[in-house]
Order: sequence, then structure tokens, then C-alpha cells
Amino acid sequence: MTVDSLRVSDRTDRPVPNPRTTGGTTCQACGGPASWHRTVRGRWMLVEPGDWPTHHIPAGKRWRVAGDGTAVNLGPSVPSDTCRISHFDVCPARPAPADSSVLLALWRRHADAS
Repeated sequence: MTVDSLRVSDRTDRPVPNPRTTGGTTCQACGGPASWHRTVRGRWMLVEPGDWPTHHIPAGKRWRVAGDGTAVNLGPSVPSDTCRISHFDVCPARPAPADSSVLLALWRRHADAS
């Protein structure tokens, strides 16, 4: 795969975001702030700004952004550690999360701001 082929998203024909650039974007569905990051499996996801204590976020919903901009799912981790959250888990344009009171509170905060 060449760099030129990575510049255009297969689904939308829009330029692919550069994960190394600073700043963010807004969710097209709700207008909430987030930043694009490629996962280790090559998919793109919106990541919420800020860090959260891992003991408040369910396993499987915990992310870390590596130095090269890649989003890595943490799974189980040390309770005193911090993690990032996918915007897709708290976007008010999607169904409310049922697996975490913290994710639900963020979802409600985004819904009130929209």
C-alpha cells in the first residue's frame, strides 16, 4: 500500500486525517470535539479529548494513543492508569451506552450541548 493510496478514505472520498497533527476535528453527527486516530487494525476512530481513570471505563473501551498517533486498545490495565475514550461510545447521535455510568454521563453532556 502506498502513501498516495492512504490519502483517500475508501468510504467517503475525503482526505484521510493525519494522526500526527495537533488539533482535532468535530463529529459530523453531533458536532462534539474529537480527534481522528488509526487503530492497529487500520481502522479510523474518533477519540474524545482528555484522559480518564481506567477504573471508571469498562475494559474494551479503554484506549491509549501511541507516539505515532496509533490508537491501541488497552483492555485490562492498572486501576491508577489513565486511558482515552472513543467518541463513538459517547456520541449522542448513537444509542446511549449502558455499560458505564461515566460513559452515560459523557453521552448526556454531549446530548445537552447539541
